[in-house]
This record gives sequence, structure tokens and C-alpha cells, in this order.
Amino acid sequence: MNIDDIFHSYSISLVTQGEHKFYTLTVPSEILAKTCFISSREDDPKEGFQRLLDEKRAQQIADYIDNGLGTIPTAIILSAQPEAELEITGKGKTIKFKEHNKAFLILDGQHRVYGFNLAKSSVRIPVVIYNNLSRRDESRIFIDINTKQKPVPNELLFDIKNLAEYENNNETFLREIFDLFHESPDSILLGLTSSADKSRLKISRVAFNSALSLVTKYFGDKESNEVYEICNSYLIAMFNGLRKIGLEKAITNSTVFKSIISIFPHVAQRTKDKYSNYMTDSFSEILAPLFVKLKPTRISKPGGSYKDLSNYLLDCLKTDFTL
Repeated sequence: MNIDDIFHSYSISLVTQGEHKFYTLTVPSEILAKTCFISSREDDPKEGFQRLLDEKRAQQIADYIDNGLGTIPTAIILSAQPEAELEITGKGKTIKFKEHNKAFLILDGQHRVYGFNLAKSSVRIPVVIYNNLSRRDESRIFIDINTKQKPVPNELLFDIKNLAEYENNNETFLREIFDLFHESPDSILLGLTSSADKSRLKISRVAFNSALSLVTKYFGDKESNEVYEICNSYLIAMFNGLRKIGLEKAITNSTVFKSIISIFPHVAQRTKDKYSNYMTDSFSEILAPLFVKLKPTRISKPGGSYKDLSNYLLDCLKTDFTL
């Protein structure tokens, strides 16, 4: 032991799961930043972080910590390396390790540790430490952690953002419009939307937001209920046109729905110029040429590009010019 070496000690609990044992403890974030690395193949742990991880995501974590906005209770999973010189002392109740930049290989929590490295503040972080793992065991645990954990669907995150009071103004606006389409008795999408789950046969909140985000700038200062009334009239006209060619169910396809919404400003402008209103019958008159020229296969097999389909729909809307 070098007299200049720095060691840290923390209280621990021993946990046994299956064939493995590990220790649980809490460690100051700045100590984790000094002692962890993410790849046994990297010579420079800090450079390894910067090359392999997303600095923007890590900076968001750092800002979250520095702003004191909340809590990160999820444990960092580590594998002790020989450089840690790890010892269990105090009758099995204390862990002692050396401060070394390759003391612990991170098996899970890479971006959080990188964020701690960028943060100015110190917080206590839950940690799980495995000891005496082989490279095979480290690799298997890493694979298990990163393949057996299922992330929370984006649809559910959007659905509960309001409860968490994390919505920005645009997200609130989109949520209100979606909820009107999801719940209103006169909604053409009633029964065709899914608020918290992803469904192949329904329009998810994520797909809805993605589509409506393309056109929100055209709504000006209109309230969400007014936007709903206009968009619902438009979608009723579009739905009726699709039903005449037996393709009304295609409206729940994300590519079809997004392309339909993307051409809404063009259709709405022509409708207002000719009829001075946004009634369903007026929209239907403007959309009539589209359904005369539309090839059903372009809707039944839309592909993955909403822009290509949008351009095709706009071409179908063109009418022959006469004086």
C-alpha cells in the first residue's frame, strides 16, 4: 500500500441472488465519478466515457442534479476490479476500496455516472457492487441487465406527464386535443385512439402528437376545443372519403394519419378561401378531387415515409385550371 493512496469505507449489506453475491451501499456521486469506467478495453476511463456515451444525455442528468429537481434512486451496478483492492471489514458490515480510476467496471448506469462526473453537486447514490466476477460473468450480467429490462413505453410517459407536472405548454396543448378526440362522443376517432399503450389498430398518443406537431403553428391562439372542432370536421370528411373506397380503417396507420394531418393546412386554407368556414361539408368538397384520383394501394400499402404519401395526396388534390 502506497502512503499516498486514498481509501474509502462505507457501510454495506450482503445480498445473495442465485449463484451470485453482491453488496449494497450508498456512495457520494463524486467518488463514483473518480472510480468507475465503462469498458475494460479503454485505456483512458474519461476518454472512454466521452467516446462511448451520449454527452447530451449525461449533461441533462448533471443539470438535474445541480438544479436539485428530484431524485435518482436507481442503483448503479458495478464490478470490483483488482485496482480497487476491495476489502470487507468491520465483521462484514463495511466495504473498503482504493480510489482508482479503474476500481469499478460499470455494468449498468453508465450515463448516470457520466452525469455525476459533469455535475457540480454531490449526492449519495445507491450502488450494487459485485466482487470476484470473471469477464464472462461481467459480460453475462451486462447482457441480462440490458436485455431483460423493459423500458416504460413512450405512450405511458406522455400519459402521466400531466400528473408529474412535467408538461410544457405545447405538450399540454396536444394532450388536451388528444383527450378530446379520445373521449368526445362526436369524435371521429372515438375508439380508434390509445392513450397509454401502443396498438397497431389504434392511434397512440405518441403518433398523434407526432402528427399534430407538424401543424400546431397554424392554430395561432385558438383554444384546444376550437382546434378539436376544426380538425374533427376535417377528419370526418377524410374518413368519409376513405370509407367510400373501403379504406377507412387505414386512418389508424401512423404513416397514413401523419400524412393526412400534414396536408391539413393546405386543405384548410382552400376551404376557408372558398367557403369561409371549416364545416365537414366544406372540407368534403375540397377533398373530392383527391378521392377521384387516389389509388387505393397508396393507402393500403403506404410505406414508411409520410412525406412521400403527403406529396402524393397533394398531387391528387390538384384540379384542372379553367378560366
